[in-house]
Amino acid sequence: MSDEGGRKVETRTVTADEAEMRLDRWFKRHFPALSHIQLEKLLRTGQVRVDGGRVKGATRLEAGQSVRIPPMPDLAPLAPGTVTRKERPVLSDKEVKALRDAVLYRDGDVIVLNKPAGLAVQGGTGQNKHLDAMLDVLTFDGKERPKLVHRLDKDTSGCLVLARTSFAATRLAGYFRGKEARKYYWAVTVGVPKQYQGKIDAALAKEAGTRGERMAVDEDEGARAVTLYQVIENAHRQAAFVALWPLTGRTHQLRAHMVAIGTPILGDGKYAGQEAFLPGGAELPRQLHLHARRIVIPNPRGGKPIDVTANLPPHMAKTWEYFGFDMKDGDPFASYA
Repeated sequence: MSDEGGRKVETRTVTADEAEMRLDRWFKRHFPALSHIQLEKLLRTGQVRVDGGRVKGATRLEAGQSVRIPPMPDLAPLAPGTVTRKERPVLSDKEVKALRDAVLYRDGDVIVLNKPAGLAVQGGTGQNKHLDAMLDVLTFDGKERPKLVHRLDKDTSGCLVLARTSFAATRLAGYFRGKEARKYYWAVTVGVPKQYQGKIDAALAKEAGTRGERMAVDEDEGARAVTLYQVIENAHRQAAFVALWPLTGRTHQLRAHMVAIGTPILGDGKYAGQEAFLPGGAELPRQLHLHARRIVIPNPRGGKPIDVTANLPPHMAKTWEYFGFDMKDGDPFASYA
């Protein structure tokens, strides 16, 4: 360390697990209260340097590089959604056991969790308990707190990937960003798609309104969204067991796309109102019937890909039994994995 105007200048070395991480994300990990605007000012004025040279926030770091950290400005409050130690809930033994029992796969870098329906992944308005605040109990024998690398909607169940190391977090985020992670879903739709298999290629954009975050087809302003689907079984044209493969990862993509072709996902009142429920279907659970059934993702350390399948949540298993759907027929995309 050295002095700069009576305040300390620090130098930190990039670790092997931080290789390939963007500099701005490195700072977010080491200094979570530092805002993006504050960091950009430090970079623009040359106060932050890597191996003595000026850099940008998007610069990818290499193991062994030295990062010059100037005296920090008065830090702004933590960004919305940041989980502090004080905010992490105290879980009961039952809750801890349930979360650990939901682990489907675990190695030194990766955890795949069968996320329960109804559990929010991150905090937000009205969300007092969410997965991001509970991740300490999934540390197991690791040295770092697990990190989220992608999301599922609160009411969607199934495969959710966590990184156990900074190295894995960087690699996994790149796989999702580069569409190398393949996610396969199961759903029940109200009605049966006219074509039993096909591709939905419909751009999506946020919909204006007062009903919370919703996406709608908008070919002019929206971002491209593509979904492959196949009907596995149907129940007297009332409902269908559908397998879905999103080729892009837009917010609420599957929910908006199934509404767009006239067959909303069962229980999705947010997108289809009463049309998301079957007439006379009082015996069926009124929850969203969308499940992240399987995920295939490269292993951060190389070798055989990580390939994990998640059992249906109780409410969907009940619906499968009600209609007599056969789970053995539900992997039409297996040849692509």
